[in-house]
Amino acid sequence: MEEERQKNIREIGLLDLQKTGLSATESQAFLDELQRVVSEVGNSQTETWEKIATTLLRPQHPHPLHQLMYNAAYSSWDVQKAGPPPVWFPKLEEANKTNIGRFMNAKGRTYLGSSYENPIASYSDFHKWSAANPDVYLEHVLGEMSVYFHQPPKCILDTRDEIMPGGIWLPGSVLNIAECALLPHPRIGKTDDSVAIIWRDEGSDDLPVKSLTVGELRAKVNRVANALVVSGFTTGDAIGIDMPMTVYAVISYLAVILAGMVVVSIADSFVASEIATRCRLSKAKGIITQDYIIRGGKRLPLYSRVVDAKAPKAIVIPADEESVTLELRNGDISWDSFLKSADAVGKPETFEPVVLPGESHANILFSSGTTGEPKAIPWSHITPLRCGIDSWAHHDIRSGDVIAWPTNLGWMMGPFVVFAALLNGGAIAVYNGSPLGRSYGKFVQDAKVTMHGTVPSLAKAWRNTSCARGYDWSSIRCFSSTGEASSADDSLWLMSTIGYKGPLLEYCGGTELAGGYITGSFLQSQALAAFSTFSMMTQVAILDDSGNPYPEEQPCVGEIGIYPIFFGASDHLLNADHHKVYFQGMPTYKGKRLRRHGDVLERMPGGYYKAQGRSDDTMNLSGIKASAVEIERVCNTAHERVLETAAIAITSPGGGPEQLVIMVVLSDGPEISLEILKKAFTTAIATKLTPLFKVSAVETAKVFPRTASNKLLRRVLRNQLMQKDKVQTKL
Repeated sequence: MEEERQKNIREIGLLDLQKTGLSATESQAFLDELQRVVSEVGNSQTETWEKIATTLLRPQHPHPLHQLMYNAAYSSWDVQKAGPPPVWFPKLEEANKTNIGRFMNAKGRTYLGSSYENPIASYSDFHKWSAANPDVYLEHVLGEMSVYFHQPPKCILDTRDEIMPGGIWLPGSVLNIAECALLPHPRIGKTDDSVAIIWRDEGSDDLPVKSLTVGELRAKVNRVANALVVSGFTTGDAIGIDMPMTVYAVISYLAVILAGMVVVSIADSFVASEIATRCRLSKAKGIITQDYIIRGGKRLPLYSRVVDAKAPKAIVIPADEESVTLELRNGDISWDSFLKSADAVGKPETFEPVVLPGESHANILFSSGTTGEPKAIPWSHITPLRCGIDSWAHHDIRSGDVIAWPTNLGWMMGPFVVFAALLNGGAIAVYNGSPLGRSYGKFVQDAKVTMHGTVPSLAKAWRNTSCARGYDWSSIRCFSSTGEASSADDSLWLMSTIGYKGPLLEYCGGTELAGGYITGSFLQSQALAAFSTFSMMTQVAILDDSGNPYPEEQPCVGEIGIYPIFFGASDHLLNADHHKVYFQGMPTYKGKRLRRHGDVLERMPGGYYKAQGRSDDTMNLSGIKASAVEIERVCNTAHERVLETAAIAITSPGGGPEQLVIMVVLSDGPEISLEILKKAFTTAIATKLTPLFKVSAVETAKVFPRTASNKLLRRVLRNQLMQKDKVQTKL
């Protein structure tokens, strides 16, 4: 948004409107309507913006007009006293229809007494009640989802075992979470004929979208589960999935879990060494992959990376739905042959799910630490229920909804969207190709997506490629953004594509939480690039520099500590000391030792929150948690003149995704171009880590600041960079 003084909405004239891209005729017509609206709403800035957004502005209007109206409507808003101005407002009629609104109306007076008014007015009190009574809340929500226990839990939460600071959730339960996702559930309107997955392959823009019903998806998953057993895999075996988020990836993911095996999540962007690390840490017995990745009209090799990683037995899916033509290693098998092997069981499309204790592993995901090896985080059969309850309460996923979230199974949002949709009776929408351009925009229209998730860098790309222009995205009820800090202006643009009829819900959590600790809500006004509430059942303390919690609701900035009673949170790691990573050294709060997460939050006036980055040496790049140490390890050997490097993530003063800057100390020698170094670092990161991390700038230093114990002070370097205009990102 513009920094200079903005005209008041009453000062806007024809010339101002024409500068946004409207014609003279369009400007006059818009001005007439604008003046009418302003006269009707009086002096309320919020009412003025809401009326303009919902009655005057249209998705097809040039974005500068949206910017002008938003800024002019809030020209005298005092952010220091009132916090960021709201951009979207809940309506009671719609709030009553949401999942959480229905729950509150049914149980509000039972749990809050006569103070209960309605879902909007009483949300804050109800959230506090859920955090104080997480077992009661969870029991209700589980009854609203597609969950089947073969043996019900002895209780919802057992906190008697002090060794487990987060308590034991659903002890004694026996289930298979993939079976829950695949079975009909009449109570929530989920039948065998309900659509479960919708997809389109890149290059098929003019063809109808493809789909599978719940019954059809279950049959295909059953065949793959049978083929896994016929191929010699057994209960408990770890099997990697390294491929884009396609219909085959979803089928494979559910099949591995249905068969009582454990998915090893591997991002399709990883180089061979990273694939090898994840296979080693998980002790994978096999891997499901593709021969190529088709993206943006290009065929990018994938199977060859799996081979270079010396991964175990591979099941290879053709990227273009034709037969695999690559020569496979001895022991590897093509998808067609693999599926045909299931015929040996007689009824390949029926399979008896392997039911297991709820704490049994279903998925192993990975999150970067501040050392070289990624943390291996197991998800149990209970863990994905967190994905379902968060999306039920905060994204309001209902039966018949269509959820799109460009990602893959290598990151937690891949499994999240699978369970967010299927446990709530919705459908997953996946696009087999690049989600950046207009072809993807058409897919969103044709699939009739109702909830669309994104990361800020993706939203920026959509804006730059005019992804939504000319397409009807009116089926979308809300957006959600996660992974990195949002840009306020990009958020405004994204909401404008649906005429501001729904919110953009910021959502932040982590792989080790299986969901979000802070989010937006359909029951609260939403501000640009800001959170409005901690997630249901969640308590969070914001800590000062001495580790003391700030008073609740006081504006402040500090590292967060999560109250350990958090459903879905990890309780062990495969390759690290869980207590040391998450609890050691943390202060106590309300009688419990807080759980470390590493985020720094700002609590602002008005009840909103903004993310302020990481408290440690981890950063978010392209929505992916990245280790500064790992990036530096790669860059230190990228050029012969490099003595040492420091990887720093900075954010523009206007907000938005973090940008990677490499600081470098050089050995003596001839002058060297920063562009040469930038190219060397970019190549090293792309080939040895991932091509998703882009180097925005390179800066040299004579020496790096360090502590007395020789620890690199990246925070000092970050502050220095933020003061230099030439490395500030222009968003």
